[in-house]
Amino acid sequence: MDLGLKDRVYIVTGATRGLGHATARELAADGAKVIITGRDEKRVEAAAAELGPDVVGVAADNGKPGAAQRLVDAAHERFGRLDGVLISVGGPAPGFVADNTDEQWQSAFDSVFLGAVRLARTAAATLGEGGVIGFVLSGSVHEPIAGLTISNGLRPGLAGFAKSLADELGPRGIRVVGVLPARIDTDRVRELDALSGDAEASRTAAEARIPLRRYGTPEEFGRTAAFLLSPAASYLTGIMVPVDGGSRRGF
Repeated sequence: MDLGLKDRVYIVTGATRGLGHATARELAADGAKVIITGRDEKRVEAAAAELGPDVVGVAADNGKPGAAQRLVDAAHERFGRLDGVLISVGGPAPGFVADNTDEQWQSAFDSVFLGAVRLARTAAATLGEGGVIGFVLSGSVHEPIAGLTISNGLRPGLAGFAKSLADELGPRGIRVVGVLPARIDTDRVRELDALSGDAEASRTAAEARIPLRRYGTPEEFGRTAAFLLSPAASYLTGIMVPVDGGSRRGF
């Protein structure tokens, strides 16, 4: 199936590893040109070199006010256009209500929430018909996850913003989608499993609750996200797509 990605241009944030990296790989493999970001310049450069000649790395922190415009400008300067963005950032600090500090909440709000809103608004100002804005969120959009209180607080609000944005941008032919990973085998999830004190037992217990009885792979997430960002998904907007092996029990 031709997703129609050839020569289209995307920004993918948080793409030096994990879900953003997997999505950038799938986009580039199907012929798209990609600006990838991350906070560490050396890691960004290494990731871009690994992904190929049509991938350019830009060191950027989503939480910084000037980052969004700099990324949009980079896409236009390097490739002459922008067709879409996938906004992915590292997960907030884990912890229960009594554990998380004001500083952790503020840092997460700036990067996970406000940074995403800022990039979406900036991209929306330059995208044309057929453009797309994607958000990497979490299963916590629908159900709180024990031990991830900050994520539980911020992700549903960002999903609400995405839904409002879909309504506003729809008349211009611009789509907005959310992707909701659950237990995908990334460094972040391994770190969360390790917090229990027995990572292997934590993973075994989690897999037992997943209908497919296994964690997903970054590649499986990346293929789903690339499809949603592509012209092949041209009539999908305002939706939240779980990539969770059936973990969510609601319809």
